[in-house]
Parts: sequence; structure tokens; C-alpha cells
Amino acid sequence: MEYTVLLLILAALFGLFMAWGIGANDVANAMATSVGSGALTLKTAVIIAAIFEFSGAFLAGGEVTSTIRKGIVDASLLAGTPEILVYGMLSSLLAAAVWLGVATRYGMPVSTTHSIVGAIVGFAAVVVGPDAVKWARVGSVVASWVISPLLAGTLSYLLFRSVQWLVLNTDDPFQRARRYVPFYIFLTGFIITLVTMFKGLKHIGLQIPANINYLIAIGVGVIAAVIGTILIARIRREPALEKDYYFRNVEKIFGILMIFTACAMAFAHGSNDVANAVGPVAAVISVVNSGIVEQQATTPPWILLLGAAGIVVGLMTYGHRVIATVGKRITDLTPSRGFCGELAASTTVVLASGTGLPVSTTHTLVGAILGVGFAGGISALNLRVIGNIFMSWIITLPVGAILSVVFFYIISSFFQI
Repeated sequence: MEYTVLLLILAALFGLFMAWGIGANDVANAMATSVGSGALTLKTAVIIAAIFEFSGAFLAGGEVTSTIRKGIVDASLLAGTPEILVYGMLSSLLAAAVWLGVATRYGMPVSTTHSIVGAIVGFAAVVVGPDAVKWARVGSVVASWVISPLLAGTLSYLLFRSVQWLVLNTDDPFQRARRYVPFYIFLTGFIITLVTMFKGLKHIGLQIPANINYLIAIGVGVIAAVIGTILIARIRREPALEKDYYFRNVEKIFGILMIFTACAMAFAHGSNDVANAVGPVAAVISVVNSGIVEQQATTPPWILLLGAAGIVVGLMTYGHRVIATVGKRITDLTPSRGFCGELAASTTVVLASGTGLPVSTTHTLVGAILGVGFAGGISALNLRVIGNIFMSWIITLPVGAILSVVFFYIISSFFQI
């Protein structure tokens, strides 16, 4: 294929730009509850997110990456014109990245999954034809955007009900929190590790027996619980704090828990959303190197590394805008509520990542927060902000599609198809 080096450079640059947009915009969904509840400062949240977003993207990002690359467009229809697929993936990356940059500039939390899927569908439907889009697969992705917030909302509702039953609605909430919060920490470590071991490590060739996976997950959960117990033991009850808010001391304990759930959510987000950046890059590199459109193509580790690095850079340079907006404006969160929302959302995202279904982290977290709101009182929710977020979801799909088609014709004319 002509212009091989230039196409590879463009793929890497556009993929990095898209990953930057994911870090700048979507990472707010991983960290906003922690910042908004006061459990973590913005600086600490950024450091935690950088470490665990990178780890999730690099270690557990392969399963969803293959879905974005192969699942939405019928590559066989492009077998005779592989260059069209290359330019289409480049235009989709650029379209999604530009939209994310604009949305982040105005503090709007939009779905990166919406952005890239809409862009790919728009390019394929207009340039190649409607038959090029696997509409059944698109339908399952759209269904996941409904199912994932419902699942996350249900999980967060049940989690907060358990917190109310075991801790908040008792005679001595502080002592009950000291007793039961380590169990929630164990649960966080166990779930994230288990799903990662079973699903997330396939692409790097690790085949570990099921019983070993369970033992490792239990071990990680126990270690996390022990660390949490040590940290909780250092917290002393200060009766003066309870004059204005009875659960102030209890929420300090849940603040420890939120450190663990923030790590889990960042890992979950990195594992799922890195595909939005590196999937099209993998498709471009596969076609450029082989000259043919392959149904199967491996994802080289350096591509995941590129996506992971881009997410971290975006988070550290521009992520504070959307983190502050989402963390402060959706609802008045406490650490106990924030924990339930974060754990439910991270569990939903990692499960989806393991099964190869690209869900929207934005949808999942909003669903989880709504679940907590129903359990603890919906009056705490800012329904106007949530309505604006819903509207941004609707806008994202057509904007991604339109921009993708425009960029395709610009790029293709440059290379003189």
C-alpha cells in the first residue's frame, strides 16, 4: 500500500489524540464521585487515576479492543478496497477525538463509546453503504447502553440498602462501619481481580486455571481488606464533628473505602474505553502492513501502550474540567453514597469489558448515581444536569457520524483515491 509510513504515523497520532480525549473527558466518570464526595482531593484523584487507568488499559484492554475493530463493520465488503477501511478508521478516530475535545472544553461529559461507534457507523453507512454496517451488532451495543445503567443502578441501590441496614440505621453506626467496611473493601478487590483474571488477560496469552484465579482474587481481596483495616484503625471518633452531621465520623471511614473503589473504577474504565482509541488504530496497522482486510488481527501490545499513555496525558492536562463539573453538579455525594455508585459502576464496566461488550462509562455511572438517589432520597439529584447529560448522549451519535463522513472525504482527497 502506498504512503505506508505516513498512514502509520497518522494512525498513531489520531489514536493518541482520541486517547487524550478519553482521558480528558471520560475519566471524570471514574473519579468524579471520589472528588465530589470529598473522599479524595483532585490532585490525589488524578494520581490514582493515572496509575490504574494505565494498568486497566494495558492489562485488560484487549477483549473490547477486538470488538470495536471487527464487530461493527463488515470487513469482507472492503476486501477489494482496503484503503477505504484505512481512511475510514482514520476519519472515525479524528471525528470522535475532535468532538471529545469540544465537549471537554465546555465541561460536558459525553460518551466516548458513543463517539467512536457513531463515527464508524456514519463512515461505513454513507461511504460504503448501509450493508457494510452490522446492524445487529450495533443493536446489541445500543441495548447495552440501556442495560448497563439499569444494571449499575440496581447494584448501587442494593449496595446502599445494605449499607443502610448494616451501618447507617443502627444504634452505633461508627463501630458498625469499622466492622463492616473491610468486608466491602474485600468485595471490591475480589470482584475486580476475578473478572480481570478470567477475561482481561486473554490477549497477553495467560491461561490460568479457574481455581487459581479464585485463589488470586481472594488473596487480593484479603490484602486490600487488611490494608483498609489498618487505615480504619487509625481513625478516631470526634464527637464534635457530629453536631452538624450525625454521620460525619462514619463517612470518614467510608472515605477510606472510596480510595479502593476509585482504584477499581479507574482500572475498569481503562480496560473498557481504551478500545475506543486503539481499535481503529489496530485495524489501520493490520491493513497497512498486510495490504489486505483481515477478519482476524492481533492487537500488538505497543498499541495498548499508546492508548494507555494517551489517556493518562489527557487526564493530567485537561481532565480537571469535567471531573469538577460531574463531581459537584450531578448530586451532593457523601463517601458512603459515592462508594456504592463507584463499586456498582466499576463492576458493571469490568463485566462488560470481559464479555467484549463496549458499554458507556458515562451511562453506567449516571445509572449508578440514580440508583443511590432512589435508595437515599431522589431530592439530592440535580435532575436538570442529568437531563443535560442525557441530551449530550443523543447529540453525540449524529455529531460523530457527520464529522466522520466529512473527514473521510478530506483525507481521501488528500491521498487521491
